[in-house]
Amino acid sequence: MQRPIIGYHQDEKGDWVAELCCGHGQHIRHKLPFHVRPWVQSAEGRSSMLRTELDCVCCDRFELPEGFVAYKRTPEFNEDSIPLGLKRHHSTKPGVWAMIHVLSGQLKYFLDGLDSRELDLDPENAGIILPEVLHHVATDGPVRFFIEFYCRPSLS
Repeated sequence: MQRPIIGYHQDEKGDWVAELCCGHGQHIRHKLPFHVRPWVQSAEGRSSMLRTELDCVCCDRFELPEGFVAYKRTPEFNEDSIPLGLKRHHSTKPGVWAMIHVLSGQLKYFLDGLDSRELDLDPENAGIILPEVLHHVATDGPVRFFIEFYCRPSLS
């Protein structure tokens, strides 16, 4: 999944890491002949690449970024009390992740923004909601669930 660069930092070895809008980091090395990124070597070069999109393999694997914290939780919903907004295409804000926790029953989770994937959620299989990816849910019988939202600690 393509995600824009929003900043940079250096790791413990002094290598540059691009900070992506999703909360993941990606090393951006200039090490010939395999990694040709001369722009990494200067502040001006790095600045010129802000908002450039990189492929985030961590988002592709539905990995919640390290260090993100839960900051909000919905009430518990059932098949009769699910808000209409959750049944329609919607997304989270930039940088906001979420997790659908099914307490009982099953819930259909549709990722409309990712090749129209459909996942069956149950008490043993939570659903990860990626930032800014269109999605919705549907019921297939009795269900109880809630949604928990995550962000960087500095944003909570």
